[in-house]
Amino acid sequence: MKDFLISTDTTADLPASYVKENNIDIHTLFYAFGEVIYGTDNIMPEKEFFDRMRNGDMPTTMACNPQDCKTIFEKRVSEGFDILHIAFSSALSSSYNNACIAANEVMEEHPGARIVVVDSLAASMGEGLIVYKAVEMKKSGKSMDEIIDFVNNHKLNVVHNFTVDDLNHLYRGGRVSKTTAIIGTLANIKPILHVDNEGRLINIGKVRGRKKSLIALVDRMEEHIGSYRDKNDVVFISHGDCLQDAQFVAGLVKERFGIDNIWINYICPTIGTHSGPGTVALFFMGESR
Repeated sequence: MKDFLISTDTTADLPASYVKENNIDIHTLFYAFGEVIYGTDNIMPEKEFFDRMRNGDMPTTMACNPQDCKTIFEKRVSEGFDILHIAFSSALSSSYNNACIAANEVMEEHPGARIVVVDSLAASMGEGLIVYKAVEMKKSGKSMDEIIDFVNNHKLNVVHNFTVDDLNHLYRGGRVSKTTAIIGTLANIKPILHVDNEGRLINIGKVRGRKKSLIALVDRMEEHIGSYRDKNDVVFISHGDCLQDAQFVAGLVKERFGIDNIWINYICPTIGTHSGPGTVALFFMGESR
């Protein structure tokens, strides 16, 4: 049986140290301010990215293109590895489809190669949590097929809860109407969003005030965790340059659920472009999304 590697996208928002330690290949989704493109070689620190957004600079984003995916796949196939690629939700990006195109081309050109691309139907550290589970299974000796089955059977148990601080970024991305953004901003309304079973970012509620919105993320965890209450060995939180708010949510999770292993990391620019500074997202395994 050939050895295999796990790969994913920058949108998984996993800590760089974990990625390096576990030899995870990363497919880059690019972003740009004006004519300047950032990504693999030209990287902007996350804080600088969100500060530029706060100052009015509006970035654009680009999916990982098929040729870039193909280059990464070909390198690993030539080294003798099979590949399990866990991709950013197909409802939010063309990166999944591009990875499928690249995988099929590589397998046609390299008979015997095996590349399986899985649509995570997830985003940010929700995608990252699926990758984490896959990596931990690999480390425990599970086969590639066993991991694929687990991911396909349990990816919809990865619950995503988001809130944002500025509705205007959601308006620009078509998530809320202009009227909602204006009225909501004036009334200090904060939306609660999630990623649904089709991998789409959906507005599911609203509260008044920042603190209440952060508490609502954990309230929703209470509602959806179900039989997974004692099965979450780790919980992930990502943020748009608002570490204190992320730590506040982490404290609530620890207090209510007794979970100590909580990872906090920045939201990547690709997702941050559409959610903006002040985004906080909570990810865990639950009964349903």
